[in-house]
Amino acid sequence: MTLPLNFAPLALLLAACVAPAPEPLPDPMPPITACGAGELQGLIGRNAAVLQTMRFAGPLRVIRPGMAVTMDYSPDRLNIEVDAREIITSVSCG
Repeated sequence: MTLPLNFAPLALLLAACVAPAPEPLPDPMPPITACGAGELQGLIGRNAAVLQTMRFAGPLRVIRPGMAVTMDYSPDRLNIEVDAREIITSVSCG
């Protein structure tokens, strides 16, 4: 089907208004396999003192309340969050 000549500019104008497909949003939770956090989920709820008896193959960051941490993302770094009572609350990569 061809459009009459007077509708051609309108068709071009409408075509220009079509928005491109949005980029997918990044996953807010990094995968827990890159640093081995998946195998360590059993630490959640335990006292942080248990970490002193363990050896870790890669970089480790123990994050305590009020502690300043960098926002850089390192998929092979293990992050262990501890609450004020020294209880492990989260184990993740990043």
